[in-house]
Amino acid sequence: MYRYFFKRVFDILGALILIILTLPVMIWAYFAIKKHLGSPVIFTQSRPGKDEKIFKIYKFRSMSDARDENGNLLSDEIRLGEFGKRLRALSIDELPQLFNVLKGDMSFIGPRPLLIEYLPLYSNEQKRRHNVRPGITGLAQVNGRNAISWKEKFEFDTYYADNLSLILDIKIAIKTIQKVIKKDGVNKEGMATTEKFNGYN
Repeated sequence: MYRYFFKRVFDILGALILIILTLPVMIWAYFAIKKHLGSPVIFTQSRPGKDEKIFKIYKFRSMSDARDENGNLLSDEIRLGEFGKRLRALSIDELPQLFNVLKGDMSFIGPRPLLIEYLPLYSNEQKRRHNVRPGITGLAQVNGRNAISWKEKFEFDTYYADNLSLILDIKIAIKTIQKVIKKDGVNKEGMATTEKFNGYN
């Protein structure tokens, strides 16, 4: 009952409340990003959701469009910069995803929606992560986020898909708050974000 009804009700109510509460932060972020990075302020990208249905994810932009002399984008580390790192460390860049939750594209808690290009690379086991709505935070995020391997991330994602429950969601929500306060696990060691997933044999 929780998986199929109450989780969605909690998502809608929670998204509405948090949109109202964080509106001043989002307004500040809008103008700060406009000043430091320019337009567009909102980053959108197609991602696969539940049952691999494609949707547009919303995030505050945290990287510049800095390019080299040949017109190629510079590394994530350079484009992210100190301003972008602060946005990500505080998870401010994730706030627009509250509207994804309200629309039903996402849930507060679930496997993070990854890139469409990864879909052909998943094993049948890994594909089970799409049996539930993707989330703003999830079991993998509170157990290392970008600091753990892809193998570990998928193990956490499929475990969540198989064992989704109110108790598990509450535990993840509490750990998420702790992680945000500690700014823990945002980046892979030695990298600005994390390496791309290249699949497994």
